[in-house]
Amino acid sequence: MTDHIPPLGLSQLEEAKRAIDTPLFAGLNGDADVSFEFFPPKSEKMEKTLWDSVITLEPLAPRFVSVTYGAGGSTRERTHATVARIAKETRIPAAAHLTCVDASKAEIAQVAEAYWESGIRHIVALRGDPPAEGAKFVPHPEGYASAADLVAGLKEIAPFEISVAAYPETHPEANCPQSDLDNLKRKLDAGASRAITQFFFTAEAFFRFREEATKAGIDAELVPGILPVSNVAQTRKFAGMCGAEIPGWMNDLFEGLDDHPAARQLIAATVAAELCRKLYAGGVRQFHFYTLNRAELSYAICHLLGKRPEGKAEEKAA
Repeated sequence: MTDHIPPLGLSQLEEAKRAIDTPLFAGLNGDADVSFEFFPPKSEKMEKTLWDSVITLEPLAPRFVSVTYGAGGSTRERTHATVARIAKETRIPAAAHLTCVDASKAEIAQVAEAYWESGIRHIVALRGDPPAEGAKFVPHPEGYASAADLVAGLKEIAPFEISVAAYPETHPEANCPQSDLDNLKRKLDAGASRAITQFFFTAEAFFRFREEATKAGIDAELVPGILPVSNVAQTRKFAGMCGAEIPGWMNDLFEGLDDHPAARQLIAATVAAELCRKLYAGGVRQFHFYTLNRAELSYAICHLLGKRPEGKAEEKAA
């Protein structure tokens, strides 16, 4: 499985040189695989926004789309309904998030079995954040103590495809980067197929993490999670919770744009697209986009990476 983490060989050096010598996104052939993340809507209006986004992104033939799960199962029914609708009404493979928070093993088994019966074959297995902000995670007395335990438990219920989380800049609760990598390896060894990273804003952060993961004996697929920044204040809050660093230059770029949403969108797309292009030049061919239930930025970045709606790409190739 080491082909998921290609060495920086001659072909990649040539690719990097081409990225410098030619227009940044010129000639990309759309060979990247993409996936998208949504959260379950709280209102009819939000459901329409979500569904419009799903329909917009569906022609890009994503590998899967995932739907998040609230702390303590607070969005359990809405998550299930959203995932089931995507599976039923689109051609996109749907993945459901599932966490350990405030749930017994029996309750988690009930949820997982319901997903399997609904035709859902992919679970994003997470330890999960405590319901109260700032609180420490405390396992349910009859629940799973970690994401690795959850993965192993899910594998006993059904042969799910399982994705887990990774932290390029280290999970805030980890003692050190190495212990965080050790935890990631436990999750993968328990049966997960891939790790999707928390968002980050420099390609160096991902490449450094990928190199350290290889040294730690991790050879599974590591998929960078991309967050196009549409709301800077919200992003700062997210970054603080997950240990992601927002570079000073990025703060400067968005300064003064609170009353200019169109300009903010353009800059957000530019920053995220440049990050993806650098990752692509370093051999990355899988990208996972945190959409915040809006399609425009993710769609634009995918277009720059050479992705075209199904049928259109085939016409172009012909």
